[in-house]
Amino acid sequence: MSQSTMSLVLYFVVFFAIMYFLMIRPQQKQAKQRQALLSSLRVKDRVITAGGIYGKITKVKDNSVMLLIADKVEIEVAKSGVTSVENRDINDDRDKKTDKKTDKKADKNDKTVRNDENDKGIKLAKDETDVKPES
Repeated sequence: MSQSTMSLVLYFVVFFAIMYFLMIRPQQKQAKQRQALLSSLRVKDRVITAGGIYGKITKVKDNSVMLLIADKVEIEVAKSGVTSVENRDINDDRDKKTDKKTDKKADKNDKTVRNDENDKGIKLAKDETDVKPES
């Protein structure tokens, strides 16, 4: 092989590697999350369908769920039509373990933010007392 052929092959390899990491891999990850969402649907979950219907799951079947959308009004929706679950978080136990470590750091930051917000509130209260209403 000549030098130009090798460089062309190298460009193709680099191009496909970039395409894999920017397009294919994220799509596979998203598909796994979607499958986890659909397989974890359970009774009493509040969900939103692809058509924008909000409802509460009353029965889970193999390929569909029964949604209570109003008093005494139930509809059957395909599981693939469910886009999100409102009242709970779909996380693995391992994600919860790593979140505990970051929560401690976040708590420290939250205290700082709360202190800043309280300081601003105090300043506003002082400023409000200084302002006299026009008669």
